[in-house]
Amino acid sequence: MGISGKVFLVDDDSALRKAMRQTLELAGLEVTSFPAAKLALDALSAEFGGVIISDVRMPGMDGLEFFERVRSVDTDLPVILMTGHGDIPMAVEALHNGAYDFMTKPFAAERMVESAMRALEKRHLIMENRALKLAAEQAEGDLPLIGQTPAMQRLRDTIRHIADADVDVLVAGETGSGKEVVATALHRWSKKRSKGNFVALNCGALPESVIESELFGHEAGAFTGAQKKRVGRIEHSSGGTLFLDEIESMPLAVQVKMLRVLEMREVSPLGSNDERSVDIRVVAAAKVDLGDPARRDQFRDDLYYRLNVVTLSIPPLRERREDIPMLFSHFLSRATKRFNMPVPQISASVSRHLADHDWPGNVRELGHFAERVALGLESGTLSAIPPKEEASASGTLTERIDRHEAQIIHETLVQNDGDVASTIAALGIARKTFYDKLQRHGINRADYTAKKNASA
Repeated sequence: MGISGKVFLVDDDSALRKAMRQTLELAGLEVTSFPAAKLALDALSAEFGGVIISDVRMPGMDGLEFFERVRSVDTDLPVILMTGHGDIPMAVEALHNGAYDFMTKPFAAERMVESAMRALEKRHLIMENRALKLAAEQAEGDLPLIGQTPAMQRLRDTIRHIADADVDVLVAGETGSGKEVVATALHRWSKKRSKGNFVALNCGALPESVIESELFGHEAGAFTGAQKKRVGRIEHSSGGTLFLDEIESMPLAVQVKMLRVLEMREVSPLGSNDERSVDIRVVAAAKVDLGDPARRDQFRDDLYYRLNVVTLSIPPLRERREDIPMLFSHFLSRATKRFNMPVPQISASVSRHLADHDWPGNVRELGHFAERVALGLESGTLSAIPPKEEASASGTLTERIDRHEAQIIHETLVQNDGDVASTIAALGIARKTFYDKLQRHGINRADYTAKKNASA
């Protein structure tokens, strides 16, 4: 039947218990047998992902009392009762009270296996829904830290473990993997820092002439156009968390000043000789592996080592495929609520895409795909994506990712008839980043507006 799972088998008759255990194990089930209900109860918890098969007539704690005690552990745990003919009225009452099934002795082995399999199907669904709900509750920001793979569990555990420690953190991960989400989680899960401001700055989105003022602030008259005093991002984040994204893009001159801030916990605004104490935690993220000296390029070694007190690595989505269905369900549910639309039936092409696609844009790309599915646009989108063998089978990893990125931009432009604002909103990137990518991939936005005009 394709179902596997655990069974707690409780019966004081050793011969019958042994025979039933063999039958269930031949059906592919993992059986733990107990001669007494209390022993089974001691081994039970709400995390038990299996079912219970128990006799009713047993010395000490009988099956009905055992059933009630099981319900106090987990009301959704399926319990199958085995009864004699005289116990049928009691068994029927137990069904009304929530028992999953009862079998009248003697019963056929197939009857027991069939009931156990159906109960396991129900239990698996319950546990999956619980996991999804738990993951949704743990979600932080727009790209939640959802996932039950060991890598994601370790990541969440580490974040909680260091959240209250005043250490700077370096977050490593590919584009769209959720680096700002990790920074937000560190901030929100800190008893101290969560009371202060969470301040985010993308170092790659600001010109060199602006970033220094943004970070350190300035006094009135510090430079042409500085008509009034401005508090910088560093000082504004004092007492909270400063998140510096794409820190590898920080100009060298600013890196020198930032290093002093990290070492002295003091900031000097432009145009001022005063040093102001700041109480900050810095969380930095980069698109490149700063741990590789060859990739650091213009990034100062001393700043890297000063930031790299703790490194948190976010695994790419292709390396935790087991999390994709849970993430997709979360995003699809959120999208249907946002668009006020019913949850659609998932087509075979969507399921195939979820399973086969490499997700170079990681969680962000998956979220956008879920939005298209919610809007009923997935058919056109999927047909526009080249077969995986053609699009991904050759070239370096960077080349493959570039092809996927260009295809995603192409699809989004098509969907939005070349409209820049709508395309940028759908892609979730900055305007400057959008135009940089158009230039890098040789995409002419005018081609898409031309197609729209031609079809009008």
